[in-house]
Amino acid sequence: MKPGLIDTHCHFDFPPFSGNEVQSLQMAAEAGVNQLIVPAVESAHFARIEALAEKHPQVFAALGLHPICIASHSEACLEKLDQRLSAQNEKVVALGETGLDLYMETPMFDKQQRFLRAQFKLAKQYNLPIILHSRRTHDPLAAMLRKAALPATGVVHGFAGSLSQAEAFVRLGFSIGVGGTITYERAHKTRQVMARLPLSSLLLETDAPDMPLQGFQGEPNRPERAARVFTVLCELRNESPEEIAQALRENTRRLFNLNVPPQ
Repeated sequence: MKPGLIDTHCHFDFPPFSGNEVQSLQMAAEAGVNQLIVPAVESAHFARIEALAEKHPQVFAALGLHPICIASHSEACLEKLDQRLSAQNEKVVALGETGLDLYMETPMFDKQQRFLRAQFKLAKQYNLPIILHSRRTHDPLAAMLRKAALPATGVVHGFAGSLSQAEAFVRLGFSIGVGGTITYERAHKTRQVMARLPLSSLLLETDAPDMPLQGFQGEPNRPERAARVFTVLCELRNESPEEIAQALRENTRRLFNLNVPPQ
């Protein structure tokens, strides 16, 4: 029996999926990955992501402004985000992808923080969970989240920090995204974190076409490979695969208010 998984973070509007969505969704379903959440990275992508979600019942959208594109974000982008969220499209289930990034050569960190605070306000206004990117910024991000006190909380996606940093986000009510990093045996710290966190705090994701899994380096990541991430997670934890799959579905349904098909 297929586990009935949800890829909570897949950039399905990018190649190699764009123009090949039906086959890609079929491949995911054959692997037991039945639903996808597609986060935006900049305002120019909002329309195409909403169109994907409208066309495909198993696809859901998130709209936000990613820190990696901080140089191109403007006040007009925030206004467009506000406008799209105000439409209250039921297929838009989160604000994201947003967050902080100090890995870039020119991070423009003050601007990143300003745009993140603006998106916190929108998440509060529209009562949406928030999908957060964080590279080398877990501690300042946690500090900003403590001040923001977002009622719908969210997820720190693709997490690769320490157990204490993960626990700080969990105490704030945030989920932790489990991705392909755990498929690398050398990723001892991240594997230990995902083994020790409460199962109720975990979400499954790929970040496709990014974050390739072990054995697939140099290839675009794909949503069906969430099944491999799930298999490795089951190897790391003490619960049964059935219990883990059920918890991941319930965690996702609860955070994003999704209609998850029964298994």
